[in-house]
Amino acid sequence: MTPSPLPYFLGCPSWSENAWRDYLYPADARTADFLSLYSQVFNAVEGNTTFYARPAPSTVERWAQLMPAHFRFTAKFPGDVSHAGDLREQLDSALDFTRLLAPLGERVSPYWLQLPASFGPARLAELSHFLDEIGVPVAVEVRNDAFFAKGEEERLLNRLLHGRGVERICLDPRALFSCTSRDPGVLHAQAKKPRVPPRPAAFSQRPQVRFIGHPELEANEPFLTPWVDKVAAWIEEGRTPYIFLHTADNYRAAALAQRFHQRLSERLPGLAPLVELPRAPEVEQLGLL
Repeated sequence: MTPSPLPYFLGCPSWSENAWRDYLYPADARTADFLSLYSQVFNAVEGNTTFYARPAPSTVERWAQLMPAHFRFTAKFPGDVSHAGDLREQLDSALDFTRLLAPLGERVSPYWLQLPASFGPARLAELSHFLDEIGVPVAVEVRNDAFFAKGEEERLLNRLLHGRGVERICLDPRALFSCTSRDPGVLHAQAKKPRVPPRPAAFSQRPQVRFIGHPELEANEPFLTPWVDKVAAWIEEGRTPYIFLHTADNYRAAALAQRFHQRLSERLPGLAPLVELPRAPEVEQLGLL
């Protein structure tokens, strides 16, 4: 089953969520089938796992066999590249990583460079050199407060990226931080995610957005609506935005992504619907006489 082409890329932080058997995957789906099933519904996924560990070459080959040609995997550079000191000294390691993922071809586009909060304006020369030498499409996420202060330091960053056609990944965690639940999953997500203001940017044809949602789907509406309008406007301008939807424990992430697409379809009539995977029919439970 091949989904109709969409004018944008939509996905979640991963495809391997066992809990999605509750509403997305068939209840009897094998874990080994999750990627194939996921890529029938969504056309992109965040490559979060590569931040923590490089996949084995055999794993990359398997992904290459399962991911459709139109699919996009925004693989994060491993933490030992982005978080291990001077970026100029990590180039060889970063290049090795791009060679490892080479079997995926254009499906890895762009690579994501997620920089730590300690990466501040004084280190922009490192970033400039890295981007000039890496040789693959890259998008950058920053977390240092100076890059959100609307001052000269933020303008320097934006000029550096814009001049190279490199997207500034927009992280929007407002819906997550609006949640007052004491649920451990919510508290963990709030402790882990940076509380930064959103910076919608379109420095190229491929704006990049990460929306970190509230665990209750309806509570996301006031935060989601502006993104429906923004993504629709980008599409109307001829851009191909990427948008990834999270929730605290990601149990409802796929449902939130489906909800976003439905809202976008109302804004852009004629947008193809997402594929609905076949579900096993519910068996009526008959009581004993």
